[in-house]
Amino acid sequence: MTERIGLSRRSLLRSGAAVAATTAVGTVLGAGLGAFPFKPALAVAARPGEMSVIPGTPNPTGGLDQLYWVTGNPLAAPVTTLSGALPGPMLKAGESRTLRIFHFNDLHTHLTLPHKTKGPTHKFAQMVKIIDEARARRAADEVILTLSGGDDHTGSVFDELIGWSPEEFLIDPGYTAYSAAGIDMAALGNHELDRGTAVLREGLRQNARFPVLSSNLYGSRTLVWGQDYMPAAIGVRNGLRIAVIGLTTPVDSRVGTKEDPTLAVDSPAKALRHLLPALSAAADFTVVLSHCGYGLDSNHDGKAGADRTLVEGDLLLAEITADLAKSPAVVIGGHTHTVLNADGLEARNLVRGVPVLQAGGHGSHLGEAVFRIGSSGAVAAPSARLHTIKARDNRVPASDPKAVGLETEADYDTAFEAQVIAPLLSRLDSRLAAVIGRIEGAPAIDEAAVQAERYVGECALANFLTDSVVERSSHFPGGGQVDAALFNATGLAAGLPTSGPVTFQQVYEVNPFADSILICQMTGRQILAMLTSNARRIVRPEELAGGGIDVTKYVSRGFLHFSAGLRYTIALGASVAEATVPHASIGEIDLRANPDRLFRIGMNTYIAGGGYGEAWNGNPIGGGVPGQIVSFDIKALPKLDTGLVYRNEVIARIRETGIIAPSTGARRDGRLQVIA
Repeated sequence: MTERIGLSRRSLLRSGAAVAATTAVGTVLGAGLGAFPFKPALAVAARPGEMSVIPGTPNPTGGLDQLYWVTGNPLAAPVTTLSGALPGPMLKAGESRTLRIFHFNDLHTHLTLPHKTKGPTHKFAQMVKIIDEARARRAADEVILTLSGGDDHTGSVFDELIGWSPEEFLIDPGYTAYSAAGIDMAALGNHELDRGTAVLREGLRQNARFPVLSSNLYGSRTLVWGQDYMPAAIGVRNGLRIAVIGLTTPVDSRVGTKEDPTLAVDSPAKALRHLLPALSAAADFTVVLSHCGYGLDSNHDGKAGADRTLVEGDLLLAEITADLAKSPAVVIGGHTHTVLNADGLEARNLVRGVPVLQAGGHGSHLGEAVFRIGSSGAVAAPSARLHTIKARDNRVPASDPKAVGLETEADYDTAFEAQVIAPLLSRLDSRLAAVIGRIEGAPAIDEAAVQAERYVGECALANFLTDSVVERSSHFPGGGQVDAALFNATGLAAGLPTSGPVTFQQVYEVNPFADSILICQMTGRQILAMLTSNARRIVRPEELAGGGIDVTKYVSRGFLHFSAGLRYTIALGASVAEATVPHASIGEIDLRANPDRLFRIGMNTYIAGGGYGEAWNGNPIGGGVPGQIVSFDIKALPKLDTGLVYRNEVIARIRETGIIAPSTGARRDGRLQVIA
């Protein structure tokens, strides 16, 4: 493809379309590429059971000669007809091709991770170098395809370039970098929806020069299915036709919101059963690009600290694929951050001949799988492995044995970093460096203090966050003022200085998650049950003394902190199961004396959604809590999504008052008492 249109990523970066680090990144993929029709002008309507195949333009820096969008509604009925410009078989009898697939998932904008002392880790540029070297040594009969398994947003400071509305949108850093790197297709993950479909649409239309796929996300008033994103696509290179079907998890996706109330996610298995037979019959090889998670219906791998509900995971999807695919196939996954096949394709991940792949998360690995595909549909024994992405630590000298395995300049594409990633970082500088207030007279709220406090009792920095949300709640939609607010201990990712100016970036690092604020009406009885469940999650003194708990790391029990209006006591008792809450009140109202009284509780998306592995969903409490103690089910309670971002409300409070101080909530005031 790159030869046909006279562009390669390298020549593009070094041509007039390239930019210096101080130039707006939009021109990296602007004039030089913007003339190509990367999205259909209109979504093509098709009858139930029919999908339309439309010629498109592949990513000019990617690995495909031809691209065909597959549009229509695969959820309406099983697909029996593919109409339009369907590419026919091209391999001659006896011919074969080597298909090499590079894949990553759940990068969460961890393109480059700056660090003041260790130096930046160039995660994505490391991947780019590995892929480019494979492209350079590609054999004549070899096809290289590069895919993202989704969740290409939410998780690093780069997210601030996206903004929270179309008016704030500057650039989509992930899709911009992927376009320059030659990514061929990506799945649409649940975190693509975190900032709303209107913001996602900007990134898809302005920066994604490749198809983004989901065959089971539907109903949006903002995103056009078959234009902004596709159910599936077919790519062709060197006569090999590769069909790719996208799937999105129905469990953790932000749908049915105020801004896009009809957006929904249907069953991945249903979409796959409807679409796979017809589409795989029109291809030499099929990829199920699934952002649904590794497992059948639950998962305890990757980032999960306890069993995590999937509904329909990749092992189930592989069974369906084995039953219905008319061409050789693979399931390439994401969502659970699971490290699979690190040193070769494992037997447990070969489901009746269908390999199941996943490459960790947050840029931990780049996956590579190789298939030899014949014109008859036969596939030689597939192989799979992971490339470990190295971390940077400039403090370690090259002569130190610890330096082995750490990133050096030889490990990443320095030109890509300078010409694509550096301009993105440059655009962040002014937004993140802005001073938004001062810290005055606060107790220790630095990282060491946060780590020491967050799992064992009251935490001054958590108090500040929750009090800020309560103070800001008078303007919340759906009734305004909340009676109390909560936040989970694992959401405190950093600390703050105890005095002096505070910047946007410093507050961002405390809470880098894109959680919105939801309001839940709870009775006094329900709040008491929640607090009792919380009492059984606290890290107990005997656990600290025993050395089995490291509070400097994530203790994924779901321990919660509350605003000043909610005051309660945890009595530890002789064991976890015997922990109780002898007293709890909101304001002057005793909760035991008012079990049926309703209160408005503000909470972050993560906890409102059940806390996943941190189990506020009726599952047993995890994180090493013994006894299979069933958690209080916050997820089951009705809630109102305000559409407001938790971190943004905290920042707005700092800007309003100008200070972080005991008077604005940065204090330990006895709201939580822990007794034996």
